[in-house]
Amino acid sequence: MKEKNIIYLDNAATTYMRKQTMLAMEPYFTTQYGNPSSAHEFGMEADRVMNYGRQTLADILNAESEEIYFTSGGTESDNWALYGCAYANKQKGRHIITSVLEHPAVLSTCKWLEQLGFEITYLGVNTDGVISLEELEHAIRRDTILISVMTANNEIGTIQPIEEIGRIAKKHGILFHTDAVQAFCHIPIDVKRAHIDLLSVSSHKFGGPKGMGFLYIRKGVEIIPFMHGGHQEKGMRAGTGNVPGVVGMTKAAEYAALHMKECMKRETMLRSYLFRRIINEIPFVKLNGSWEHRLPGNLNLCFAYVDGGTLLEMLDMKGICVSTGSACAAGEAGPSGVLKAIGLSDELAYSAIRMTLSSENTREDMDRTADVLKETVWELRCKSAAFMQKIGRKI
Repeated sequence: MKEKNIIYLDNAATTYMRKQTMLAMEPYFTTQYGNPSSAHEFGMEADRVMNYGRQTLADILNAESEEIYFTSGGTESDNWALYGCAYANKQKGRHIITSVLEHPAVLSTCKWLEQLGFEITYLGVNTDGVISLEELEHAIRRDTILISVMTANNEIGTIQPIEEIGRIAKKHGILFHTDAVQAFCHIPIDVKRAHIDLLSVSSHKFGGPKGMGFLYIRKGVEIIPFMHGGHQEKGMRAGTGNVPGVVGMTKAAEYAALHMKECMKRETMLRSYLFRRIINEIPFVKLNGSWEHRLPGNLNLCFAYVDGGTLLEMLDMKGICVSTGSACAAGEAGPSGVLKAIGLSDELAYSAIRMTLSSENTREDMDRTADVLKETVWELRCKSAAFMQKIGRKI
């Protein structure tokens, strides 16, 4: 677990594994290391473990076990869902609808598909980061083959109306994919009720190992294989099964699903408490994303007259881990595309930081974070000519 003097508020980037999860994985590295494709009992035991994992994950989504395909994580699952469906259905049409708020794993794949002759419609969002269902309906064409809209945004935490999107897709006979990397095991998802055809998941976002995930593919969906080679994953994703990874992901998912309601309640309480302290004690702060339709542990805020990157560095030196946006987009030039999409100026977008809590955080963590933020933001603002002019003082 994290060091005692560190307050970790970057759980959207990755989470820690509980000791029970690591212990569950250990035998499959050492004493039970059989290949799940082998025909002997040693191998068949590994296959049984894989199938148990499939059933467990399917139950959480109200899916069937044969609809779960193991992958290396969210990026692979997103890539496979998009180009796999695009190529399998290109005779029906070459039009795909997505949103401007999607993860780079979706947006980059869409840009690649555009180069190959597919047409992509990028839906805009309102200031809360929510797509318009009317705009979605209007964007649908006779040659539309896929709608891909994430369940919850990785930067601002906004939850999209996926059940309504699913109904629209079903009404028009269009496949619906959702990137649920930030949402799975954090909020309830029912693939049948939401008419979801494909859903992407990454294990390390809910306490499982990195480099592990899955793609839910509803029975009957036309999609081409992701990797060619052996017969693994019903011939759809070749390669020796990652048995320890499946065991770890399953163990983490079992725990997260069992404790989901209490974790949602605790994270929401802590997030609200931290937000109240910040908004009441630090001036010129702006919340990014919807407050009502938001992941329980997400808090994305702009601190005007402050550079978010510098604020991150100073908080890090004081033992508080936050981020300025998606870890997958770190290092990119320019302000966050997500924050620009909800209408922020470059200046405000550069002032944003993301804090993502877990149920392991405490009220004391929130108090220390608020105290350090208050002190650090004031220190940085005192070096800002624009801020000092705003409050009528000289540097």
